[in-house]
Amino acid sequence: MKKLIKVNPADNVIVALTDLVQGDRVEFEGNTVILATDVKAKHKIAEHDFNIGDSIFMYGVLVGKATQFIQKGAVLTTANVRHQSEKVTHKTMTLPWTAPNISKWEDKTFMGYHREDGQVGTANVWLFFPLVFCENKNIEKLKEVFENELLPKKQDDYQMLLRSLMGNEEAETPKPTDGRPELNNIEVKFITHAGGCGGIRQDSEVLAKLLAGYVNNPNVAGATVLSLGCQNLQIDIFKNVLKEINPDFNKEILIYEQQQMGTVDHMLRTIIKDSYAAILKANAIERKPAPLSKLVVGLECGGSDGFSGISANPALGVVSDIFVALGGKTILAEFPELCGVEQELMNRCIDEEKANKFLSLMKAFEKSVVDAGSGFDMNPSPGNIKDGLITDAMKSAGASKKGGAAPVSDVLDYGEYVSKPGLNLLNTPGNDAECTTGLVGSGATMVLFTTGLGTPMGNPIAPVVKISSNTHLAQKMSDIIDIDAGDVISGTKTISEIGEDIIDYIIEVASGRITTKADLLQQDDFIPWKRGVSL
Repeated sequence: MKKLIKVNPADNVIVALTDLVQGDRVEFEGNTVILATDVKAKHKIAEHDFNIGDSIFMYGVLVGKATQFIQKGAVLTTANVRHQSEKVTHKTMTLPWTAPNISKWEDKTFMGYHREDGQVGTANVWLFFPLVFCENKNIEKLKEVFENELLPKKQDDYQMLLRSLMGNEEAETPKPTDGRPELNNIEVKFITHAGGCGGIRQDSEVLAKLLAGYVNNPNVAGATVLSLGCQNLQIDIFKNVLKEINPDFNKEILIYEQQQMGTVDHMLRTIIKDSYAAILKANAIERKPAPLSKLVVGLECGGSDGFSGISANPALGVVSDIFVALGGKTILAEFPELCGVEQELMNRCIDEEKANKFLSLMKAFEKSVVDAGSGFDMNPSPGNIKDGLITDAMKSAGASKKGGAAPVSDVLDYGEYVSKPGLNLLNTPGNDAECTTGLVGSGATMVLFTTGLGTPMGNPIAPVVKISSNTHLAQKMSDIIDIDAGDVISGTKTISEIGEDIIDYIIEVASGRITTKADLLQQDDFIPWKRGVSL
């Protein structure tokens, strides 16, 4: 196994692939590198001496400045490097792109749920949600009723453990199922949130777009929506936004307003009867073959490490480029983690309008962070820094690899629904839950989520596939990792080979033949982004 790697020929730092100690002599690209300090795997080593103010390049872009003298062969840290990125003002050129060979994938299909508007889902969900937090309690009661009776769960192992500790080891008698219809083609999911009223009206408007996006997502067969009546997010606002997203929308939506209906008991009884009938109808929808171009793939990373930009993220770039070449849609999010690669992304935009929108959204986001007394440079988490991502630009340069090299066909603000085939940029925070929530609200029918440290993030209506950047994580947290990209680090597989493995895997997930680890763990995370500061 190699001990060192340089990601881009223009870089002046080297990445350690294994732990090294001071004094180690490593042959690299025809030269001998003598370690001036101990260096842990995933961290960066100075290729030559750096003086104060010298620029540091990785992935071929500026990622930092030296804040003190750094000896050749010494490790880069937050003590000797600070965040720095190139200043960008406009699109300077249009970058060429050669589409990958897609002959292997052109005739492949997945088994999806076809909707009348032409979209195809990877799941078939009846969704319950409130327009305002005042209805969360009623949603939770409905969840209890439907999950316990309509879709009873298997006995919980933790419940059994507690029962044995209490001295009662008798298992609960299974509930009878005779006479119940087989609900093989429908899932029933519930989401709650803290929005819809209070705050500023713009927050409710953004929430309306997000919720409308969830209902319009082809993974959803229909929805039960609860309203109080007096909140900022009025029913008409929600309906109008849904019509703007999809003028031909015709799924069944059941909406109930508590202040009009009277007692909680009357409302819940009505909801249960109506929703059960609708769920039975939605269960009649069956999977049918669909071309891979009908998939909408969200691209995200969380709990990243120093290997993420070398293995898992570029493997997703391979996936994205193949789907773009097939005529599909991919969505790259997390704008704070695109800081430092703005010029490349602007030059990949299909026109100046898209490029200018991207830069405008980036500047507005960064200004809101600075106005709050912070900055994009504060984006790397303690876990990121501990595992080698010491500046935001360094983290961003690796994170952007998830978007491959294809042209950017569209730029979306948070809550906007994807419509154009190709690679789309979506304005979200880097926060894992807010980003995943936003990707699915913009139409992603599946999310590919890379991680180097491990995170159990999931989503209520879209499968979230976890790809680890290193084999150690895949083995240590096997209950949350679906695919191991660590073979790139060991040299046993190429980035392209891992990318193709991912495509094979997600076809199975999209067809319902494989359940993701996040879904097995019932990770139904839903956290809307309030347009304040959230990194």
